[in-house]
Amino acid sequence: MKYKIAIIGTGNVAWHLSTALEEAGHTLTEVYGRDIKQAEKITNRVYLAEPKDDLDFSDSEAQVFILAVSDNAIAEISDAIILPEESILVHTSGSVPLDVLGYSSAAYTGIFYPLQTFSKDRNIDFAEVPFLLESEDQSTLQKLQKLAKSLSPHQYILRSKDRLALHVAAVFASNFSNHMLRLSEEVMRRQGLDFEMLKPLIIETISKSLELGAKRAQTGPAIRGDFQTLDRHFQFLNYNEQVAEIYRLLSQDIIDSY
Repeated sequence: MKYKIAIIGTGNVAWHLSTALEEAGHTLTEVYGRDIKQAEKITNRVYLAEPKDDLDFSDSEAQVFILAVSDNAIAEISDAIILPEESILVHTSGSVPLDVLGYSSAAYTGIFYPLQTFSKDRNIDFAEVPFLLESEDQSTLQKLQKLAKSLSPHQYILRSKDRLALHVAAVFASNFSNHMLRLSEEVMRRQGLDFEMLKPLIIETISKSLELGAKRAQTGPAIRGDFQTLDRHFQFLNYNEQVAEIYRLLSQDIIDSY
């Protein structure tokens, strides 16, 4: 089944989801953005969708309205948006509960959360993206399953509290890991060294962790109890007390864990 869909938002998720939905055969009717020029950047990439900078969708032909906005904007926009009868309103957040949509004018509400990191300048293979779905209405849930299936074979039905746990885990696995790489880049750059030297190590670390499990794959001075090396590293980092403290806390947590 193909749907008519409106996208509310112009961020990274909206950017990727809009084209993926159209490529899957669905029709994009509108894209809303507070800044109409940002909405136009997305509508210019799809076939028929019109840009909007107001939240009155009462005359829209869309059946599904996807809130792809920042977490702190979901409640405000869902309360303000004007929707046609029998419409489905979903949000794409990993941590915001379903009941936040309860005050909207939508007949039905749900969650349509793609578990992936999105950047506008990097393509995403949606066939590899898990979708986390939720709705109190069984018919709506089935429609969301069909919509997700048109993009990816990976769908999971999760309650809000379980999705929150998953999102916390995802932040550790993705956002924090990426931040560690940024700190690594800064150490190399400060010393005038080429970060390319570390890339084979990074690739092998992630591959080994996924294959063996992170606990079995752990190596390094902290798990060995090599306090002389840990102290040498800590002293090297004294140019930045905050980074040195991150190093100390993480090393101590590894020591405590093993």
